[in-house]
Amino acid sequence: EDWRLMLEANCYGAFRTVQQVLPAMIKRGSGHVITIGSIAGLESYEGGSVYCASKAAVHAFTKSLRYETYDKGIKVSLVAPGFVGEGTEFSKVRFKGDEERAAAVYDGLEELKASDIATQIIWALRQPAHVNLDLIHVMPSAQGGAGRVFRGK
Repeated sequence: EDWRLMLEANCYGAFRTVQQVLPAMIKRGSGHVITIGSIAGLESYEGGSVYCASKAAVHAFTKSLRYETYDKGIKVSLVAPGFVGEGTEFSKVRFKGDEERAAAVYDGLEELKASDIATQIIWALRQPAHVNLDLIHVMPSAQGGAGRVFRGK
């Protein structure tokens, strides 16, 4: 059941949303689709097989969509964040509501906040018409990769 819900949210949520908005964008010859991926879509990690697979699917979908729409006046961007804590429910959902375990994920780390990701989306949207940001890979300064995090001083 957890896998189904993860795929529904991460994959089908993005696919269905694009399916609803893309025809109008194509008709008017402009628009910007922005999807939210993850470092997990670029770099797999132990214990995250289905999550990593779901985010890799979003990454592939987004790149294919870019190939299918670049000649139609549509911009397509993917934001792929690393550790995002404040303003999200990611770890709380992952640990089935165990707030203590969820908070421990970010111990000793100044993680990204949802507002940091929103800033990246706004940055992508504010680019001139001739500029498309295909991939925005954003991580906390203390994160070097999916399993590489510096905690503390």
